[in-house]
This record gives sequence, C-alpha cells and structure tokens, in this order.
Amino acid sequence: MFRSILLTATVAGSAAALVLTLAQVLWISPLILEAETYEEAAATPDQPEHPAWQPENGWPRTLATALANTALGLGYGLILTGLYALRPPVNAVQGLAWGLAGFAVFFASPGLGLPPELPGSAVAELSLRQHWWLGTALATAAGLGLLLLQTRPTLRAIGLLAFAIPHLYGAPHPAISGSVAPDALLTQFRLATLAANALFWLLLGGLSAAMFQRMIREETR
Repeated sequence: MFRSILLTATVAGSAAALVLTLAQVLWISPLILEAETYEEAAATPDQPEHPAWQPENGWPRTLATALANTALGLGYGLILTGLYALRPPVNAVQGLAWGLAGFAVFFASPGLGLPPELPGSAVAELSLRQHWWLGTALATAAGLGLLLLQTRPTLRAIGLLAFAIPHLYGAPHPAISGSVAPDALLTQFRLATLAANALFWLLLGGLSAAMFQRMIREETR
C-alpha cells in the first residue's frame, strides 16, 4: 500500500505540476511581468520595487516555478492518495470529485477572502494572511467532510457552519487597498489562476485515482 501511495503521488503530482507550470509560463507569467512594469514605474527611490529576493526573469524564474509546482504536486498528491487508502475511489470520476474538493479547500475557499494579487497590490501582513489561509483551508476540509461524507442532519449543519466561519470572521486586508496595475489586468490574472488551478486539481484527482486503482488491482492479483 505504501508503494502504491508513493508512486501514485509522484507520477500524478509531477504530471499535474507540469501542466500547471505550462499554464503559468504561457498565460499567467506574462500577466505578472506586465504588472511588474507598473510596479517599477510606481516605485520611489526610497522604496525599491522588489524588496525581496526573486529569481531572474527567463529560465531561472521558470525553473523556480517548476520546482515549486512539483513540490506542491507531490505534497497534494500524497494527501489525496493517503485519503484513497482510507476511502478508495471506485473510478476516475470519483478522483475528479476528490480533485474538486482539493480545489475548493486549497484555492477556491481561501481565494474568496484572499484572491490572488498581482505585484504592486496592497496586501495585509504576511503572517495574518498565512494564518487566515490555513484556518480557512482546515475549516473548508472539515466542512466538506461533514457535508459529503455524513448523513446526519446535525453533522451536515456543523459542516456548513465550519465552511462559513472563516468568511464570517473575515480575511485580513490592508487599511488602504488598491493596485498599481489596471483593473482589467487584475481580472485577467485572477481568471487565469482560477482556471490553471482548477485544471491542476482535476488532473491530479483523475490521474491519481485511475493510477491508484490500477496499482491496487495489480498488487491483489
């Protein structure tokens, strides 16, 4: 079982990460680079436009993106296949459902309060955003589990409450919001990240479920 989990997570996670990287290179990165030109134009001498280290544009940036996506793919793949060991998917369609659940937990629900931002956007303190994101992901996972895997009305009601609590509490935001990039560019960026992450999770869920089933069948022969 451990071999099946590890191999499935590695193959499915790497494949999903590759597709996500291609989507970022071809679609998302050009939007980020365009936003950085607005950020650089708005920077003042006493406030550099890039205070934190980042890889150079070109292949160093692409390589860093690919490595980060691969690490995410492997990590999320291990989470999914670990869940498969407890509740094996019947077919790849169930894997797509697990992928949609992962998309909701790790991207869609946190993104309702903290949508992806372009360079040059005003944001709240990093630690506050990290804590809210983590709490929202955990609450969403618990809420989906109670809503979809339980039949008792009381537990399902608790699931709805768990899903709503982070959003009722509210995500951290800066006192003055805004972005130096045009609104149209920000909208394109958010739609692009939404589509890319949805594709990543659907591929990860479907491929991991199909591969996990196949490996379990081979090991039980």
